[in-house]
Amino acid sequence: MSVFITGASSGIGAACAKAFAAIGHDLVLVARRADRLEVLATELKAQYRVGVETFVLDVRKRKDVELLVSENLPTFKKVEILLNNAGLAKGLSTSQAGDPDEWDLMIDTNIKGLLYVSRAIFPLLIERGGGHVINMGSVAGRWSYPKGNVYCATKAAIKVLSESMRVDLHGTGVRVTEVAPGMVETEFAEVRFSGDKKQAKQVYQGLTPLSADDIAEIVIWCAKRPAHVNIQEVVVFPTAQSSVHLVDRKTS
Repeated sequence: MSVFITGASSGIGAACAKAFAAIGHDLVLVARRADRLEVLATELKAQYRVGVETFVLDVRKRKDVELLVSENLPTFKKVEILLNNAGLAKGLSTSQAGDPDEWDLMIDTNIKGLLYVSRAIFPLLIERGGGHVINMGSVAGRWSYPKGNVYCATKAAIKVLSESMRVDLHGTGVRVTEVAPGMVETEFAEVRFSGDKKQAKQVYQGLTPLSADDIAEIVIWCAKRPAHVNIQEVVVFPTAQSSVHLVDRKTS
């Protein structure tokens, strides 16, 4: 059986791919960046001797998602765990000054992309009599912060969708977990600030944030629970962050 990870080319997605490979799982990895996917796949196959299939996919494109699964059914019928990891924040502005194009990008990726992938995979999990869906949420989906309006709303949607999926999949043997991290240092802030590395670095200045590996360890722990145990949600902050608004930053 295999693990299907979206947004697998970097950050939490790549860390989870390595963590699952390390315990012997074959992988199906998708992302928009083919070069990074191929580098990761080559590394994982060489180091862990697992099967790795990669596909270039933009989860915002529903027809592409449907076509990918329908044209590669033997591959996707082997999927036991779906990690809906693809997501992003773009921009940081008030609702009255926000960029609607950035709103569309976040809504289309974080909400609709998750739905498109889940809709394509759920029937296969139900047919095989069980599986596990792990949705990557955020503490921003529980507590909003200044100028995070639409991003926070998309992550709140992940929380509600995860709850709804558990209800919809009741009796199928399919588990649903949401992992909701606080500050994790990945390319997340660089994407939010359109590649501005200096501004992105300031987000984590003066504290030790969570790492992608920290989140991968949690994902693995959730996935390895016995079949009768469903960890519904995990909310995790770095120790220096007590809430979305309260961060202990040390100055040298």
